[in-house]
Order: sequence, then C-alpha cells, then structure tokens
Amino acid sequence: MYRRHLVAGLSLLLTAITSTGLAVAPEPHADDAYTVGIVPQFDSRQLFSVWRPILDAVSERTGLRFRIRGAPSIPEFEKEFLKGAFDFAYMNPYHMLLAHNQQHYIPLVRDHSSPLYGILVVQNDSPINHVQELEGKTVVFPAPNALAASLLMRAELTDLHGVNIQPRYVKTHSSVYLNVALGEAPAGGGVNNTWHQQPQQIRDGLRILYETRRVPPHPFVTHPRIPEEIQQKIKRALLDIGHSEEGGALLAKVPIPKIGPASLEDYHLLGDLGLDSYYVEE
Repeated sequence: MYRRHLVAGLSLLLTAITSTGLAVAPEPHADDAYTVGIVPQFDSRQLFSVWRPILDAVSERTGLRFRIRGAPSIPEFEKEFLKGAFDFAYMNPYHMLLAHNQQHYIPLVRDHSSPLYGILVVQNDSPINHVQELEGKTVVFPAPNALAASLLMRAELTDLHGVNIQPRYVKTHSSVYLNVALGEAPAGGGVNNTWHQQPQQIRDGLRILYETRRVPPHPFVTHPRIPEEIQQKIKRALLDIGHSEEGGALLAKVPIPKIGPASLEDYHLLGDLGLDSYYVEE
C-alpha cells in the first residue's frame, strides 16, 4: 500500500516537474538590466526561487539590475549562450569551454568546497550492482551535453568500461531521479550537487551505482562585452555575499557552499577527457 501511494505521488511530481520545466516565465524586461542565464538543471520555478534573491543581493551592493533569462531545456540554453545572448550565466564547465571558444565568455567565480562528479543511480532494490549489467539498456540523462551527468558519464561507460547503453534525455536532473524512482528506466545520470538537493523520499528510493572522475564545479561567467569595471564589481559582490552568513545560505542553494574566484586555467583538464566525440551539436 505504501509503495503504491509513493509511486502515485512521484508520478504526479514527475508530471509537475516536466510541465514547469517547459513553461519558463520571463521576468519583466528592463532596458538597463543585465541578462543572466541559468543552466536549467531543475524546473524553472526552483531556479528562479534560488537565483532571484542572490541577484537581488548583488543589486543591493552594486546598484545594477539583473533579469533572469530562462531556457526551457539544456539544449535551448546552449543555443542561447553560443550566440552570446546572456550578459552573465551559470553553466557547466564544458559549456564554459564552448562559450569561451564561441563568444569568449570568462569565468568569474565558482564553488571551492568540492569538485563536480557524475553519479549513476538505480532503484534501491534493483538487481543491478555493476555498470556492465547496463549493457544494451536504456539510461536516462538530463540532456546530451550536461557535463558530469551525461557527457562524462557516457564517455566513461563506453571508454573505461566498454558498456554500450541506449541514452534517453528527460530535460532536467530532477526528472532523471524521478524516472528511475518510478521504474521508467533502470538507471539515470545525475551529479553529486543535484543529488543532495532532491527530496528525501526520492533519495531514499535510490542508490548510487557509480561515480565519475572529478572536475571543477560550474562557474558563473561573463560575456566580454561587459566592461571590466562592471565585471569586477559583480565578482566582488558575489564574493562578499558568500562570506556573509545570510548570503552564504543563499549561495548554498545553487549549490555554491564556498564561493571563490574562477579562471580559465581551472578547466584546462577537461580538454584531456575525450569528451568532444560525445558532444551532440543541436
């Protein structure tokens, strides 16, 4: 009985997350506001609830205004930053390299508390105990080019373990965990940061089967068209916010538990992981 009610509740939650992930309500436009793009790891309501207070705190310290420019999916987010649509953005490290190559985006800050890594989850009672048992099976991912959750995970399954899977993409990290919890797929790829932000009932029904190699976390980046003075003002504001108790609690929801400066050199190692052959150009 309990499991039946749990599955029904999770099904409703999956429907809600899928629908809200597609309907991204734009913020009111202001001509003097800088646009901020946020990689849609979660549904749009959660992203806005996390980032709006942070950007408001930056506004208080700088006198600048910010407008969150939503994207309904990670591939749509990619299209936007590749054409330079965002003045500032929070994106995965591989996206940052693409954004730098195409538009010369520059990283400003990132988390310094722990590295980013991909996780492969299965149901708690799944008979699957080794990645080799996923041969030929469907595995869900947020999007083709989600770095640790998909790109790095697919590369390691194939190159390190010789496992060929059938990928299916479900738009957000939350949808990945829900699909696996509901038995819609035997396994799914996420990352350590989004895993810890899932509801306890979701995590209780899943277990981590595999973890990828570690890479530096997502950076907050700026487009080079933004004057250096403004870039540094925003960087200082974010660092200042992260060093206060209240601001640190806001950033922890991103999650950026320990904010610090970021540079291109932080991400050079990504070029050695052989991810280019797994990148899917939309």
